Amino acid sequence: MLNNFFIEDHVKQALQEDIGFGDITTDYLTNESDTMKCELNSRVEGVLCGKNVFEMVFKILSPNVEVKFYFNDGDVIKKGDKLADISGPARYVLMGERTALNYIQRMSGIATETNKYQKAIGDYKAKIVDTRKTTPLFRAFEKYSVKIGGGSLHRFNLSDCAMIKDNHIKYAGSLTKAVEKLRQHISHAHKIEVECDTVEQVKEAIACGADIIMLDNMNLDTMRECVKLIDGKAIVEASGNVNLTTVKDIASTGVDIISSSAIVAKAPTLDLGLDCK
Repeated sequence: MLNNFFIEDHVKQALQEDIGFGDITTDYLTNESDTMKCELNSRVEGVLCGKNVFEMVFKILSPNVEVKFYFNDGDVIKKGDKLADISGPARYVLMGERTALNYIQRMSGIATETNKYQKAIGDYKAKIVDTRKTTPLFRAFEKYSVKIGGGSLHRFNLSDCAMIKDNHIKYAGSLTKAVEKLRQHISHAHKIEVECDTVEQVKEAIACGADIIMLDNMNLDTMRECVKLIDGKAIVEASGNVNLTTVKDIASTGVDIISSSAIVAKAPTLDLGLDCK
């Protein structure tokens, strides 16, 4: 969940960025007493996400702007659906329009893309998860959107889980040395994940007792071999070359997790519009 205090702090910064020293268009075209009514409409099919953030934009600008939603986060929306009515002081409706849309379009786009990937996996047990390839300072919103879209979350930041990648292995001297050194220092509550490029590395990761083994950019036959080798001794994650046409085949290898930056980084914004009556 996104806490209201977190949303409020982030939205305030976004409004400061967008409004600057004043909205010189709206300020001179409207009076404080002017009111207007608008609708938030969907121009495509997708998964709604970002309702509370959208509302927060107008709440901060003016308590007199009323936003009434007819859908909730996670709902499937269709082209032509009226998602919400917005009414109140014209100055603040116009001033907040772009920022509110930026949040809800981006978040709904990620939720929609994530939903496509999880559905493409079909009946296989694998879960689609995100990565740390996120927009700086927007990660919480993007990860929330992944969850709303039916996906699962990888580590939120570097303190969540120890992930040993190729450069860590080179620096430590070997995969085994890296795992052993981490075991001496990390909390019992933290897992160790190892990124493996070869079958030999997978065997070494198993011997070290890695909690999660990532199969990085492996072909399907090699992934199947590695899943059999691991045989439940660790969580198996697949990564690399993941897209809507490959994700089901990857899931068929028996992996537990499929991580992809595409569900966030390549998600298009969902086409939603604020239309004045």
